[in-house]
Amino acid sequence: MEWLETSTENCPVQRTLDVVGEKWTLLILRDAVNGVRRFDDFHRHIGLSEAVLSDRLRKLIAADILKTVPYREPGSRSRNEYHLTRKGWGLWPVLMALRQWGEAYALDSESPVLDVRHTDCDAPVRVVVECSEGHSSLTAEHVTARLGPGARLRS
Repeated sequence: MEWLETSTENCPVQRTLDVVGEKWTLLILRDAVNGVRRFDDFHRHIGLSEAVLSDRLRKLIAADILKTVPYREPGSRSRNEYHLTRKGWGLWPVLMALRQWGEAYALDSESPVLDVRHTDCDAPVRVVVECSEGHSSLTAEHVTARLGPGARLRS
């Protein structure tokens, strides 16, 4: 069986994009990683409509990427903050890879908005691909992709 003969219904890239593949969803996740927790702050910072924001937050909660945590300002009704779950934090390397690609290929002459550095040594952070044996900075020419046990013929 070859790649083009294989069904992509169980493809992890496709399944991930089904959950987080919309532009606004990734921007919500970007803000959540950077400490944004409240609906009004997401709304103001990203600039999307309240209806779209509500819909995306609802989908991220249903996918267990965000969870709600109630809070109450003095004199106000109880509201929810949105916190990343462990599953949500699992998307951090994806966001970092998108940031890294954007800095290399999508910025004009401007500097990046965030300067992400390792807390201990202050070196810039970058995403690298490595194998389970620790060989790092692999590129596509260093790897071989084979069909896995979940591969099945297209119908």
